[in-house]
Amino acid sequence: MFKAVYPNASKMKYITQAIAKITDEAPIYVTQEGLEVRVLSPDKSMLSIVRIPAMSFEEYSVEGEESFIVASTDLNKIMRRGTRNDVLVMELDRAGNVLNMVFRDRKTGLERVFQLELLPRTPEPVPELNIELGVVVKMMAEDYMNIIGDLKTIGEEAIFAYEENKLKISSSEQQKEYVGVFTEGSPLLYVYSSVEKARAVYSIDLLAVTVKPASASKQVTISFDTDKPVKVEYELAGGGQLIYWVVPRVG
Repeated sequence: MFKAVYPNASKMKYITQAIAKITDEAPIYVTQEGLEVRVLSPDKSMLSIVRIPAMSFEEYSVEGEESFIVASTDLNKIMRRGTRNDVLVMELDRAGNVLNMVFRDRKTGLERVFQLELLPRTPEPVPELNIELGVVVKMMAEDYMNIIGDLKTIGEEAIFAYEENKLKISSSEQQKEYVGVFTEGSPLLYVYSSVEKARAVYSIDLLAVTVKPASASKQVTISFDTDKPVKVEYELAGGGQLIYWVVPRVG
């Protein structure tokens, strides 16, 4: 038995869109503490973790723990039907082998009901990375979106470098180049480092995936270190987190 009522359906669709970009299947874990989706891309180049605590829901109930898998593309298609006025009601129906998803209009009370079939498999646990990263910066999500947009016009790889309290992000290819130097206040909101220098290279296509949920959060925290994965973390409006880990390109 699992039922949850989320107050803003339009915010949830940014999350499902991000999941669908990574994998075809979305394993959902439900506990007394909240709901979690943890997906690893087929090539293991990206890990995405969504956490929404129970307190973020208007109503939340689960008996023990539940875990199930749905097709992420179908989940995303349904969530795209949600509007700003809609409350999202999710209810697990084991007997019918479906996840019932109801959009309820706050103003009119009109309900639209969708059923999402459960896939016939049990989710395999995906361990969370536990890696110490020496550089942590925070910026507005819109600024991050613009940086990645600039990088996409240049090439395939982005170089993240840190030195002397400055974050430098660059890319170059075939007589094209982008260089951005960022400091606290311009436009970084926060800079922390436990290392003197750091440098790592990441796929711009993978970084582009990490901007998908930017509209659901005001700020983004980025952590990296030399030849280590980059961690991109959003605090979701109303509570919760969306975390990406992207592996570096080494060599």
